[in-house]
Amino acid sequence: MNNPPLEDAIILGGGLQPDRHEAGVGGGNVVAYSGPSPDRTGENEDSAAVIPYGPDAVVLVVADGAGGLPAGNLASHTAVATLTSHLHRSGEKTIMLRTAILDGIDAANEAVQQVATGAATTFTVITIEGVVARAYQIGDSEGLVIGQRGRLRLQTPVQSPTGFAVEAGFLDERAALHHQDRHLVSNFLGTTDMRIDIGHAIKLQPRDTIVLASDGLMDNVLVAEIVERVRKGPLDKAADALISLARRRMNGTAAEQPSKPDDLSILLFRKPYRL
Repeated sequence: MNNPPLEDAIILGGGLQPDRHEAGVGGGNVVAYSGPSPDRTGENEDSAAVIPYGPDAVVLVVADGAGGLPAGNLASHTAVATLTSHLHRSGEKTIMLRTAILDGIDAANEAVQQVATGAATTFTVITIEGVVARAYQIGDSEGLVIGQRGRLRLQTPVQSPTGFAVEAGFLDERAALHHQDRHLVSNFLGTTDMRIDIGHAIKLQPRDTIVLASDGLMDNVLVAEIVERVRKGPLDKAADALISLARRRMNGTAAEQPSKPDDLSILLFRKPYRL
C-alpha cells in the first residue's frame, strides 16, 4: 500500500491557541481547524486528525473530550494519537481500512480508559477511499456530506437525548439547540459500554463536501446554514465562513440564536471536480 509515514498525519487541538492546516491528501483537499472556546482559560479539549492511508485514501477524525470529566484534553488527544498510530501500523501491513478503523477504535477506547478514572471523549470518523465515504460515530460530534446543490447526502446520528428526540420527530433542530439537556451525551469513547454506529457507504459525487465538526460548530450553527456556506466556492473560504459564524454566535446574546461557547474543531474535505 506504501502508506505515507506517520509524520504525514495532521493532528490538531489540545493547545491554548487555534491550529489551522490546509493540505492535499487522499486525492482531495482538506482544511482543518481546531481552537479553544472563547471563554476558556485552559487548553482546548478537542482534538482532530487528518490521516493518510495510501495514495487515494484518508481518515478524518474529530474527538471532543468530555467537559466536566477528568482529563478531557488528554482523553481526546490519546484517542486520536492511538488511532493514528494504529492506522500507520495497519497500512504497513496492507490491512483493509474498515478492519483497521474498527480495531483502531477498540485500541483507542482501551487507551482512554487507562488515562484516568472517568476520562472520555466523543469520536467521529469519516473514511474516504477513492470515491467512497463511510462514517463511524461515537457521541455527538457530527459528520455531513453536502452536495454542490445543497443536498444533504449524509448526517451522522447524534447520540444524545436531544439528538434522539430530533430523529424521532419530538424536537426540531432549532428547539434542540436551545434545549436545557443539549449538553448531555449518551455514548463516549473510554467506557466499557462504548458502541460504534457504522454508517453505510456513500459514493461521492463531483464537488461533494465532507464536513466533520465538534459541537462547537453544531451547537451554534444550523445545518442549513452550514450547507449554504460549504456547498460551493473555495474550501478555505467555506471554512473561514463557518469559523466566523460559530465564533460570533458563541459571543452573541440574541435570544433567538443559539449561543454556546465551546471548543471548535472543523474539518472540510473535497475531491476535485472530476472524480
